[in-house]
Amino acid sequence: MTATARTRRYGGHSTEERRLARRQLLIDAAIRVYGEVGYRNATVKAVCDAAGLTERYFYESFANSEALFVAAYDSVAHQLLDRLKTIRKEHTGTADERGHAVLRAYYQTMKDDPVGAQLFVVEIARVGPAVDEVGAALLREFGELLSRTFAPQTNARLKRSELVRAGAVGAMLWIAKAWIGSGYAKSVDVVATDALKLCRVLAD
Repeated sequence: MTATARTRRYGGHSTEERRLARRQLLIDAAIRVYGEVGYRNATVKAVCDAAGLTERYFYESFANSEALFVAAYDSVAHQLLDRLKTIRKEHTGTADERGHAVLRAYYQTMKDDPVGAQLFVVEIARVGPAVDEVGAALLREFGELLSRTFAPQTNARLKRSELVRAGAVGAMLWIAKAWIGSGYAKSVDVVATDALKLCRVLAD
């Protein structure tokens, strides 16, 4: 084995693999820290301490805290959306039953992971233009998922119903925010049933 090969691999992992592993540690730590103390109250040092890394590794993967927030938000959002997409695709019931299952999973995830919910629903607001852009794209993806849940043959209608989808997604988020603020006072089933009443507009 050459010296170069030894330099490139350590413990069976390449330099790039180790860098990606450190990046993921920072993302996981950021989700916890931002969810617990809020993005605006978090420091780079606090995230690095939670990840068990020094600050030099932060700048190895991220230009600034906003870039890390974008990565953390994207991670939380896509884990949730992937779960909801699977439920939508595998559900064989009526549109209402399928919609209730998707909405129930959405709100159950919020309750089961309050740290992630804080990031997804609350901390996303007013961080900066880059975060707004990523957030808007993911909310559009959520809106399309909801449209396909209530109207599976909706391809030709996606553009036409864009504003309706935006309104439905906004309603889902406001319900989530109010529910989180209440300390999850209502059951998940009740919240999903209430949200279902609003989402039925996507079937029209």
